[in-house]
Amino acid sequence: MLNRNPEKLTLWLVLLGALSFAPTLFFYLTGEEGIYTITSMEMWHSQNWLQQIMYGADNGRPPLVNWLIMPLANLIGWQHVAIATRTVSVAATLGMAGWLYWLGRRLFADKSFALFAALAALSLADLLLYRGWLSYTDPVFAFFTFGAMATLWIAALERHKGWLLVSVLLVSCAMLSKAFTAYIFYGTVGLVLLWQRPARSFLLSPTALFILALALAVPFAWFTSLPHAGGHSAGMLSEIVQKISIQDGAGYLARLVTYPLETAIWLSPTVLLAVYLWWRKRLMLPETRPDVFRTGLFIAALSVAPYWLSPQGGIRYLLPVYPLVALVGARIIWRAGESGRTLALRWFASIIAFKFVFALILFPYYQSHYRGENYAQAAQTIVERTQGFPLYINDSRSIGLSITGYIDAGRLPQAPLVHPPAGWDDGFVLSPVPDERAGRVAETYKLAGDEIYLLCRGSACGDAPVDK
Repeated sequence: MLNRNPEKLTLWLVLLGALSFAPTLFFYLTGEEGIYTITSMEMWHSQNWLQQIMYGADNGRPPLVNWLIMPLANLIGWQHVAIATRTVSVAATLGMAGWLYWLGRRLFADKSFALFAALAALSLADLLLYRGWLSYTDPVFAFFTFGAMATLWIAALERHKGWLLVSVLLVSCAMLSKAFTAYIFYGTVGLVLLWQRPARSFLLSPTALFILALALAVPFAWFTSLPHAGGHSAGMLSEIVQKISIQDGAGYLARLVTYPLETAIWLSPTVLLAVYLWWRKRLMLPETRPDVFRTGLFIAALSVAPYWLSPQGGIRYLLPVYPLVALVGARIIWRAGESGRTLALRWFASIIAFKFVFALILFPYYQSHYRGENYAQAAQTIVERTQGFPLYINDSRSIGLSITGYIDAGRLPQAPLVHPPAGWDDGFVLSPVPDERAGRVAETYKLAGDEIYLLCRGSACGDAPVDK
């Protein structure tokens, strides 16, 4: 079957890979997913479209992801806001694979290879099993950032001003999704292309320079529209500086050694297969576009290098360059001929099959028996326990974010939970610690190794026990 119609099988695997994300839409909140459910609800409730608001205060993050979530959540109902946030993440992940298919066709003029590269990207373990559906900002940031990188590359190759303008719009959206690092990825592509004379003559032309300068217009407009613009930009810059500061010399040296292997594992089976086939000298076919392959390899390597050399930062920061890594790896596998592609398709099929087991059985079991469902149940218990009194939140840990997300979703159009105001004298507050100065302990909720305390003041305490 693999040998008879590999292109048809590749298409089916792409469709199955996309379908495997459907069950993830209905998972309980996990990790810090509550950030985007909470901030979207608070922005919608307060009608504040420019500042990402969490617990009643400016969260200091760009709001584009919230702009995508809010209309969808309002359409399907705010009680399903978690589904809305996951839908945005999954759509961005599939869109990223779509960008790679488009880029592969433009670069190599081969529809079969472009589809194979898209499958290679979609099958990356970290993307398929976790990052691709998790409702953090990373998938949306990666969609816009990689789209900007791809369109800049094509604009330079085809000397196309329209695609150059699209790339500027996309990188601006990427910045409004997360951080200034979008410009680092974008600039890396430009730096590599400037070494090529035809691309350099186009990118340094007056019209192209003017279009590229427009990349500053969107962030400038956003920052200047904020009441405390300096605080936002300084906060985003300080995060970058913090990640390049060495705090543990021995740990940093260990990271330099282990990071490449960890990254290769998370980006497999594509990366490990490509390394295996190259190492065993099974590349039988010559590269038809060696210049394009080298460019992709250099861009990917230079994009990964800062995160490898940085003392801090996880694999998720590489998400915008995942498709490029997949493109390079897929090209190596493609040159191994029919046997290499058949081997790869078997691995891709296997990890997609495992994804269905993970999404339909393993992760739901984890959430029902350890962490996930109990957060939703605790939220309902807290609502019932605090009925008739003001309820506040003072916990930014994942447990507090998840519980607050469920409470807020259940009480809209009532106001979402916020930090307790100064001098509050009656009601409840959810706290990570049993602080007597903040209130008397009314209840203690123990959830999967974590604890969250319901503190009370005034008449809300009643006959509350000291602990439970």
